[in-house]
Amino acid sequence: EEQLVESGGGLVQAGGSLRLSCEASGFAFDDYTIGWFRQAPGKEREGVSSISHYDGSTTYVDSVKGRFTISGDTAKNTVFLEMNNLKSEDTAVYYCAGSYSPLTTSARFSTTAYGYWGQGTQVTVSS
Repeated sequence: EEQLVESGGGLVQAGGSLRLSCEASGFAFDDYTIGWFRQAPGKEREGVSSISHYDGSTTYVDSVKGRFTISGDTAKNTVFLEMNNLKSEDTAVYYCAGSYSPLTTSARFSTTAYGYWGQGTQVTVSS
């Protein structure tokens, strides 16, 4: 059974950093895409970043480019989201999601492209 477990969220001041982890189990690790999404109160879930284990390619939403970095550790079956220079608008619950399908760049930002989801981890950035 495929499972995704996020960790690493917390409270940080604006300008600070956090590293989120998404530990995957039950996946054929080399054959899927992991995406990070976030959902702020009263807003829709938004695609933030993704990494493809098909070709190693990554995607980022414009608002986090240059601040967030996604990476994968195949030995640990874990995907990381390094978040630097955090802003108050980054406050949200962050979710990781998995898809076995090779996804187009645009699809990687869509919640409907992913069939497996973690429980989420809260990130709060104080200004």
